[in-house]
Amino acid sequence: MEYTDQMKHRVKRVEGQIRGILRMMDEEQDCKELVSQMNAARTALDRAVGLVVGSNLEQCVREQTENGENDEQVIQEAVNLLVKSR
Repeated sequence: MEYTDQMKHRVKRVEGQIRGILRMMDEEQDCKELVSQMNAARTALDRAVGLVVGSNLEQCVREQTENGENDEQVIQEAVNLLVKSR
């Protein structure tokens, strides 16, 4: 699996959000703001997972189709990965 710059950028953005959350904790900022930022980081990470799984699914289905294999199993594995990520 090749991880694109777009995928890496999304994860780096989440990393920055997490650092910001830790800084907010150190500064004892308001709980509501902290929770809001935590939700934003979780959403960003969920989107990154979706991008990785989607790309993986696309690549695997394409390879299996070229090899004449059953792509139903690959699709099921991708669905399982998405379910596990939630």
